[in-house]
Amino acid sequence: MASSAPYNATHDCDPTLDDQGVIDFCRNGYLMLPGVVPEEINQKVVDFLDHEDDTYEPTPIMKQDWFVESVLLNPQAAGAVRSLLGTNFTLPAIISNHRGALPFEGQRWHRDGGSLYSHTLEYLQVFYIPEPCTEDMGPTELLPGSHFMRTKGPLMAHYGKIAGTVPATGPAGTIYLTIYNIWHRRSRATSKARFKSKYRNLLKYNYWRTEPPKRDWIVDPDLDFNRIDFNPSAGHFEQFQGGIAAARMFCWLSGIEDQYTKRGGQCWPVAPTVRDGANQMGVPAPLQNSDRESSHTI
Repeated sequence: MASSAPYNATHDCDPTLDDQGVIDFCRNGYLMLPGVVPEEINQKVVDFLDHEDDTYEPTPIMKQDWFVESVLLNPQAAGAVRSLLGTNFTLPAIISNHRGALPFEGQRWHRDGGSLYSHTLEYLQVFYIPEPCTEDMGPTELLPGSHFMRTKGPLMAHYGKIAGTVPATGPAGTIYLTIYNIWHRRSRATSKARFKSKYRNLLKYNYWRTEPPKRDWIVDPDLDFNRIDFNPSAGHFEQFQGGIAAARMFCWLSGIEDQYTKRGGQCWPVAPTVRDGANQMGVPAPLQNSDRESSHTI
């Protein structure tokens, strides 16, 4: 047990995402890391939640060294956080547990309180499931790309099933990184308890940025940014608008937002069919192909 919890302590490590991984996160608003926490730690977490702190905010679990080292600083999760939030990101100050006794009813669609519409990424919300979660156990449903969708809470609450949603299922020890304001809801659980706990436990917490953004994740020198499809996987936007928003977020994360101007029409990133190494109109200079064939005037 730690002498004190590392609330808001900063951490640095090597990034684990490459350019395409960061682009995919900007497009979809989430990243799944299946089964990355060791089973021994998952069982300790369940014991803690069942026998030591069954409240909505079991934040004192951060006083356990094994939780901090194996969950909050899990190499795969922390490496992804480092890729998206940069060096010296902070650990959480609050741990929440969205805990439901199986079976249970579902929720309506919502984005969490305090959400802002922005292309910036100042923090991440993380979901961690310490036991397996299947579709009949009421997993959180996520709507890819919805972090760019502007809709009032009372209106979105009226939606039922939406095409293209993703259930946050997975084996024990699965961690999901999400953009805080992504649309989500707890789905209906029809199964009874089938593992150690009679609850479906879902720990939620935030990491925060402390440094200005820059492209210091794993850079792929061979990636042609002119050919990237930035559009979110769920098609709920006017044509190209989701991709435009995702490209702007990627530019912000790369520290080059001031070099990106959306001029309209067939301007980057809407024309990924460009050929022969040509650059799209408007692609920021640091992302351009330097050896394009057609740069002369005729």
